[in-house]
Amino acid sequence: MRNILVIDDEADIVELISYNLKKEGFSVDYAYDGEAALKKIKGNKYDLIILDLMLPGIQGLELCKIIRSSPDTSNVPIIMLTAKGEEFDKVLGLEMGADDYITKPFSTRELIARTKAILRRAEKAREAPVSGAVTGEGNILKIKDMLIDKEKYIVSVGSRQIKLSATEFKLLLYLAERPNKIYNRDHLLDAVWGNDVYVEPRTVDVHIRRLRAKIEEDPNNPKYIKTMRGIGYFVEAEL
Repeated sequence: MRNILVIDDEADIVELISYNLKKEGFSVDYAYDGEAALKKIKGNKYDLIILDLMLPGIQGLELCKIIRSSPDTSNVPIIMLTAKGEEFDKVLGLEMGADDYITKPFSTRELIARTKAILRRAEKAREAPVSGAVTGEGNILKIKDMLIDKEKYIVSVGSRQIKLSATEFKLLLYLAERPNKIYNRDHLLDAVWGNDVYVEPRTVDVHIRRLRAKIEEDPNNPKYIKTMRGIGYFVEAEL
């Protein structure tokens, strides 16, 4: 049974989310503030965290940053809840490491759909080995000095092994398997995120920036993931 942590200072919101998640067969834990949430996270393993942006004590964005900075929790998917609808808050949450966001008031059906979609994307990455040499034939993509092991979900650049979230890996792999072909945001949304959950086009930009920060030596002058201004993104490979 997959275990989900709900972090929100509104008891009725926690109760509503917990009730609906349990109906879907999930195990649910909860915390009402950042400090209590950190204790829960240190003492338990969670498959997904639903995190409110506005919390007493440690704020949601700071808590998200702490979760992402720990090797034990860096790949745990995070859905951020926010009462703020401004694009700045949404993009900032994604840049801090959230995998998705949903604005209050929200539909519980939408929240459940997004939860299931993110867990499906994370499942293979969670089960795959996270260390060891890249081996095998036919499962390896080589782009310049970057190696992508499609079977083991391992990415390495030179001697560095790169830790990616499930969505980051899927996005990188999609582009790398189609080198030098340019794809716009809408195409990438359909290909990587799918049609079962609504994600805004800016989400693609945020994930591209996160990928560049991890794999590029100079994210401002990328070697692998290029931008064709006004059109889209592509992975550049030698012809």
